[in-house]
Amino acid sequence: MRALLQRLKRATEKYPVLRGMITYSVLWPTSNVVQQSLDKTRDNYDPVESLRYLILGTFGTAPTVYVWVKIAGKLVKGQLFRHAVLKAGLEQILFAPVGISQFYFGITLLEGRPWSECVQEWKEKFIPTWRVGMCVWPIIQTVNFAYVAEKNRVVVVSIASFMWTIFLSYMHHLDQETLPAFLRKIKEVKSSKEEEMRDGVDCKVKDHR
Repeated sequence: MRALLQRLKRATEKYPVLRGMITYSVLWPTSNVVQQSLDKTRDNYDPVESLRYLILGTFGTAPTVYVWVKIAGKLVKGQLFRHAVLKAGLEQILFAPVGISQFYFGITLLEGRPWSECVQEWKEKFIPTWRVGMCVWPIIQTVNFAYVAEKNRVVVVSIASFMWTIFLSYMHHLDQETLPAFLRKIKEVKSSKEEEMRDGVDCKVKDHR
């Protein structure tokens, strides 16, 4: 057992991407288990769903995050705090759209759903998810880029990703109509308010009559 752990350690040192892949292979399905346990509409636990998260997290998200960390290090040179802030900002512009899109397309395709449904889910939930990410990830990544060694940054991201993936799993199981108002598309929220105002005006007119 000790020899196996030593080989694994050498492998992760030689191929740093393996650190993230191993971490994601545990954290992503676990985060889905947590989300399922919090979902009161479920009667039974679905292990196949967690397996899909394991596959996507290990072979999709982890390598993508690893590549982004490398790219970010080349785009912005320097280890000062202002460099970390710039990297975190660039992440929300350059990487976040890729990561969010990868999740929605990846998880729906793994469910065997047709391409049209994958596109529809992406259209409905990309902007709301990105808006929430803008409030969370810049803080996490500023700390990550500023104070964590590059070889361990994917691990830090994956730990934060545990909580993020619970949220993604939550979003994935919601219809656009059931999303909280602050997560819906701005246009749709405005339309909903306009309909409420029209209904209110109609009621007043009827009462007046």
